[in-house]
Amino acid sequence: MWLRRAFYSWLIPAAFLLPLWLFVGWGVFNAGGWAFLWVLLIAVPSVFLGQLLLTLLVRARGTVRAQRAVSWWDVLGFSIWHLLTISLGFYAQAWWAPVFVLTVFVAVGLFWLELWQLWREAQPARMVLRTEEGVAYLRPATQPNSESAPSDEAVFVINENPPASR
Repeated sequence: MWLRRAFYSWLIPAAFLLPLWLFVGWGVFNAGGWAFLWVLLIAVPSVFLGQLLLTLLVRARGTVRAQRAVSWWDVLGFSIWHLLTISLGFYAQAWWAPVFVLTVFVAVGLFWLELWQLWREAQPARMVLRTEEGVAYLRPATQPNSESAPSDEAVFVINENPPASR
Protein backbone atom coordinates (compact mmCIF):
# COMPACT_ATOMS: atom_id res chain seq x y z
CA MET A 1 0.00 0.00 0.00
CA TRP A 2 2.87 2.39 0.73
CA LEU A 3 4.12 2.09 -2.86
CA ARG A 4 0.68 2.88 -4.29
CA ARG A 5 0.38 5.88 -1.97
CA ALA A 6 3.85 7.06 -2.96
CA PHE A 7 2.83 6.99 -6.62
CA TYR A 8 -0.29 8.95 -5.74
CA SER A 9 1.90 11.63 -4.17
CA TRP A 10 4.41 11.51 -7.02
CA LEU A 11 1.99 12.23 -9.89
CA ILE A 12 1.77 16.03 -9.50
CA PRO A 13 5.52 16.64 -8.91
CA ALA A 14 6.26 14.37 -11.89
CA ALA A 15 4.49 16.84 -14.18
CA PHE A 16 7.16 19.39 -13.29
CA LEU A 17 10.22 17.21 -12.69
CA LEU A 18 10.09 15.03 -15.81
CA PRO A 19 10.11 17.98 -18.25
CA LEU A 20 12.79 19.63 -16.13
CA TRP A 21 14.90 16.47 -16.42
CA LEU A 22 14.57 16.54 -20.23
CA PHE A 23 15.81 20.13 -20.21
CA VAL A 24 18.67 19.43 -17.78
CA GLY A 25 19.61 16.28 -19.67
CA TRP A 26 19.93 18.30 -22.86
CA GLY A 27 22.50 20.54 -21.18
CA VAL A 28 24.41 17.80 -19.39
CA PHE A 29 24.67 15.37 -22.30
CA ASN A 30 25.37 17.97 -25.03
CA ALA A 31 22.44 17.00 -27.20
CA GLY A 32 22.79 19.88 -29.68
CA GLY A 33 20.72 22.70 -31.10
CA TRP A 34 17.98 20.66 -32.78
CA ALA A 35 17.46 18.71 -29.59
CA PHE A 36 17.11 21.99 -27.72
CA LEU A 37 14.30 23.02 -30.06
CA TRP A 38 12.68 19.63 -29.62
CA VAL A 39 12.95 19.90 -25.84
CA LEU A 40 11.70 23.46 -25.66
CA LEU A 41 8.85 23.29 -28.15
CA ILE A 42 7.64 19.69 -28.05
CA ALA A 43 8.99 17.57 -25.19
CA VAL A 44 8.51 19.89 -22.22
CA PRO A 45 4.93 20.94 -23.07
CA SER A 46 3.80 17.46 -24.12
CA VAL A 47 5.24 15.68 -21.07
CA PHE A 48 3.87 18.39 -18.75
CA LEU A 49 0.36 18.40 -20.23
CA GLY A 50 0.30 14.61 -20.69
CA GLN A 51 1.28 14.01 -17.09
CA LEU A 52 -1.33 16.48 -15.84
CA LEU A 53 -4.04 14.88 -17.98
CA LEU A 54 -3.14 11.39 -16.79
CA THR A 55 -3.01 12.61 -13.18
CA LEU A 56 -6.49 14.10 -13.50
CA LEU A 57 -7.81 10.85 -14.96
CA VAL A 58 -6.30 8.90 -12.08
CA ARG A 59 -7.63 11.27 -9.42
CA ALA A 60 -11.09 11.29 -11.00
CA ARG A 61 -11.64 7.75 -9.73
CA GLY A 62 -13.44 7.52 -6.42
CA THR A 63 -11.38 4.67 -5.03
CA VAL A 64 -8.16 6.57 -5.69
CA ARG A 65 -9.46 9.64 -3.86
CA ALA A 66 -10.81 7.56 -0.97
CA GLN A 67 -7.66 5.47 -0.47
CA ARG A 68 -5.22 8.18 -1.60
CA ALA A 69 -3.47 5.40 -3.51
CA VAL A 70 -3.34 4.43 -7.17
CA SER A 71 -4.06 0.95 -8.50
CA TRP A 72 -1.36 -1.58 -9.32
CA TRP A 73 -2.09 -1.04 -13.02
CA ASP A 74 -1.30 2.64 -12.49
CA VAL A 75 1.97 1.78 -10.75
CA LEU A 76 2.99 -0.46 -13.64
CA GLY A 77 1.98 1.98 -16.38
CA PHE A 78 3.45 5.10 -14.80
CA SER A 79 6.67 3.26 -13.88
CA ILE A 80 7.24 2.22 -17.47
CA TRP A 81 6.33 5.63 -18.89
CA HIS A 82 8.44 7.57 -16.40
CA LEU A 83 11.47 5.31 -16.85
CA LEU A 84 11.25 5.69 -20.62
CA THR A 85 10.88 9.47 -20.29
CA ILE A 86 13.89 9.62 -17.98
CA SER A 87 15.91 7.51 -20.42
CA LEU A 88 15.11 10.00 -23.20
CA GLY A 89 16.90 12.66 -21.15
CA PHE A 90 20.24 10.90 -21.67
CA TYR A 91 20.10 11.67 -25.44
CA ALA A 92 22.10 8.65 -26.61
CA GLN A 93 22.04 8.71 -30.44
CA ALA A 94 22.13 4.93 -30.79
CA TRP A 95 18.81 4.21 -29.08
CA TRP A 96 17.05 7.56 -28.72
CA ALA A 97 14.60 7.22 -31.66
CA PRO A 98 13.27 3.72 -30.80
CA VAL A 99 12.91 4.70 -27.14
CA PHE A 100 11.05 7.85 -28.18
CA VAL A 101 8.57 5.85 -30.28
CA LEU A 102 8.13 3.36 -27.45
CA THR A 103 7.59 6.20 -24.97
CA VAL A 104 4.83 7.68 -27.13
CA PHE A 105 3.12 4.28 -27.46
CA VAL A 106 3.31 3.70 -23.72
CA ALA A 107 1.86 7.17 -23.04
CA VAL A 108 -1.08 6.51 -25.38
CA GLY A 109 -1.58 3.08 -23.83
CA LEU A 110 -1.49 4.59 -20.36
CA PHE A 111 -4.13 7.12 -21.42
CA TRP A 112 -6.45 4.32 -22.55
CA LEU A 113 -5.69 2.32 -19.41
CA GLU A 114 -6.76 5.27 -17.27
CA LEU A 115 -9.94 5.75 -19.29
CA TRP A 116 -10.72 2.04 -19.00
CA GLN A 117 -10.25 2.08 -15.21
CA LEU A 118 -12.36 5.23 -14.88
CA TRP A 119 -15.13 3.73 -17.01
CA ARG A 120 -15.03 0.41 -15.16
CA GLU A 121 -15.22 2.11 -11.80
CA ALA A 122 -18.01 4.48 -12.87
CA GLN A 123 -20.39 1.63 -13.74
CA PRO A 124 -23.27 1.48 -11.25
CA ALA A 125 -22.87 -2.28 -10.77
CA ARG A 126 -19.43 -1.74 -9.31
CA MET A 127 -20.34 1.06 -6.94
CA VAL A 128 -18.80 0.73 -3.51
CA LEU A 129 -20.48 2.64 -0.70
CA ARG A 130 -18.70 3.69 2.46
CA THR A 131 -19.93 4.14 6.00
CA GLU A 132 -18.92 7.06 8.20
CA GLU A 133 -16.19 4.87 9.68
CA GLY A 134 -14.73 4.27 6.21
CA VAL A 135 -15.85 0.65 5.89
CA ALA A 136 -16.72 -0.28 2.31
CA TYR A 137 -19.82 -2.26 1.45
CA LEU A 138 -21.87 -3.11 -1.60
CA ARG A 139 -25.49 -2.10 -1.91
CA PRO A 140 -27.78 -5.11 -1.43
CA ALA A 141 -29.29 -6.44 -4.61
CA THR A 142 -32.88 -5.39 -5.20
CA GLN A 143 -35.54 -7.88 -6.15
CA PRO A 144 -36.89 -7.39 -9.65
CA ASN A 145 -40.47 -6.15 -9.64
CA SER A 146 -42.94 -8.35 -11.41
CA GLU A 147 -45.33 -6.29 -13.50
CA SER A 148 -48.03 -8.97 -13.43
CA ALA A 149 -48.16 -9.25 -9.63
CA PRO A 150 -50.55 -6.80 -7.96
CA SER A 151 -49.15 -4.50 -5.34
CA ASP A 152 -50.20 -5.00 -1.72
CA GLU A 153 -49.64 -1.37 -0.93
CA ALA A 154 -52.67 0.83 -0.50
CA VAL A 155 -52.97 3.97 -2.56
CA PHE A 156 -54.47 7.07 -0.98
CA VAL A 157 -55.65 9.95 -3.12
CA ILE A 158 -56.22 13.23 -1.30
CA ASN A 159 -58.08 15.99 -3.13
CA GLU A 160 -57.69 19.47 -1.78
CA ASN A 161 -60.69 21.69 -2.12
CA PRO A 162 -59.92 25.29 -2.90
CA PRO A 163 -61.13 27.77 -0.27
CA ALA A 164 -64.56 29.25 -0.94
CA SER A 165 -64.44 32.75 -2.35
CA ARG A 166 -66.37 35.49 -0.55
